[in-house]
Amino acid sequence: MNDVRGATAGRQLQLRNVRLGPRGPLGCVTVAGGRIAAITPDVPDGRAGGGRGGRGGLDVFDAAGGTLLPGLCDAHVHLVQWASARRRVDLSGAGSAQAAARAMADAAGRSPGGDQEPLIGFGFRDGLWPDRPHRDLLDRAGHRVAVLVSNDLHTAWLSGAALARLGRPGHPTGVLREQEALDAVARLGPVADAVADTWVADALTAAAARGVTHIVDFEYADNARDWTRRCGAGPLATRVTAAIYPDYLEDAIAQGRRTGDVLPDTGGMVTVGPLKLFVDGSLNTRTALCHEPYPGTPSGEQAWGILQTPPQELEHLMARAAVHGIHSAVHAIGDRANAIALDAFERVGCVGRIEHAQLVAVHDHARFKRPGLVLGVQPAHAPDDRDIADRHWHGRTHRAYAYADLLAAGAVLEIGSDAPVSPLDPWRGIAAAVHRGSEHGRSPWHPEQAMDLETALRAAAAGQAAVRVGDRADLVVTACDPAEVSPEDLMAMPVRATLLEGRWTHRTD
Repeated sequence: MNDVRGATAGRQLQLRNVRLGPRGPLGCVTVAGGRIAAITPDVPDGRAGGGRGGRGGLDVFDAAGGTLLPGLCDAHVHLVQWASARRRVDLSGAGSAQAAARAMADAAGRSPGGDQEPLIGFGFRDGLWPDRPHRDLLDRAGHRVAVLVSNDLHTAWLSGAALARLGRPGHPTGVLREQEALDAVARLGPVADAVADTWVADALTAAAARGVTHIVDFEYADNARDWTRRCGAGPLATRVTAAIYPDYLEDAIAQGRRTGDVLPDTGGMVTVGPLKLFVDGSLNTRTALCHEPYPGTPSGEQAWGILQTPPQELEHLMARAAVHGIHSAVHAIGDRANAIALDAFERVGCVGRIEHAQLVAVHDHARFKRPGLVLGVQPAHAPDDRDIADRHWHGRTHRAYAYADLLAAGAVLEIGSDAPVSPLDPWRGIAAAVHRGSEHGRSPWHPEQAMDLETALRAAAAGQAAVRVGDRADLVVTACDPAEVSPEDLMAMPVRATLLEGRWTHRTD
């Protein structure tokens, strides 16, 4: 890949020998002033063979038969956590708490950092482990501050030294869930802003290399402040929609920020996002709120999962935001949590998003057709979670990740990764939506809930179905036709070029 950001500024661009959408004809696309000026079915003579240059300020790119698509949008990212996870100890392959602890001990032995530098692990899934995580397993590796974050971000497993740094040396297990986990990681995981911003810039460049032109950032932070600072360091490789958390809602209201507004001093690249609220937890931690209890869970209120925000408080926050022009994005994974979220949207009468909707009661499907409601889904979670879902949602998985049924009911779906829960790579989500996990070498999981390719591509492009004259030139050119490849090749789709308002953010020659 070449670092080509900004290379077409002030120039007219032609994409020649480019396929106009899946199974489309070859043609030529002209970009001027950051927008698509013309689309012609012919291929002009004198192609530049992939070179830059051209005459009279014309930049010519020979796509060599690659397919042109609208730029892709990852509709759910935790960007700093993803940027950090790319540098953390990978625990995704750990099959037990013992194995995860050994991986951390091995990493501590290789790490040049001293005892005061936190060692961060990421990606464990304890839902199928034969043993339980415990602080004692980590303390055997020494006195290092160790923080292990689960793949779904809802659990943090801490060493004794980490607990002491938090002022909680007497915690019995070192395992924190939900808000306690988020708070612990927020306190123990940060690096200096300058370091984090470099990591974020690298992560956005990597995202652009996968065809991403826009992300919706749900980082648990003061996102308006952080993205304004980052924009001061230079042009971003993608557009950003920056979510608001309740701790920052009143400040956003005082500043007069409304969802969709461009943040000042960001060069038009960052817009105000929705207010992020939580109804429940996650499947892996068995805290997703369901109508039925989890098998084998001791009786008690939490046998059905947990309620993070009671309905009355949820509706109050949504109404407070709505009256000031701020939409809400409500995290709901279990079927009971989704019912609560839908009730809240109906009672408040506002627009916004429901994030995840991994398990939904059949009688609630039609309620997602509500005007102004978008359902943010993460299809890549389905093949990752299928074994955990088969165990903990046994007998209910026909309505888990039920994209076909939700689409048939009139829901509007947008695809995200929830990075770092899944990698920030939209092609993994597109492939999982279309092939339901067969790209992982297994039989499709509930293939009746698959999307067709056209629908999946639209859901991965924030609803844009095709490239049109007059649109902003946020574009991706793939090396292959997505309609003509195997499930595995769709997941690993090679990207030849990405453009952001006519500016190269990724290009291979």
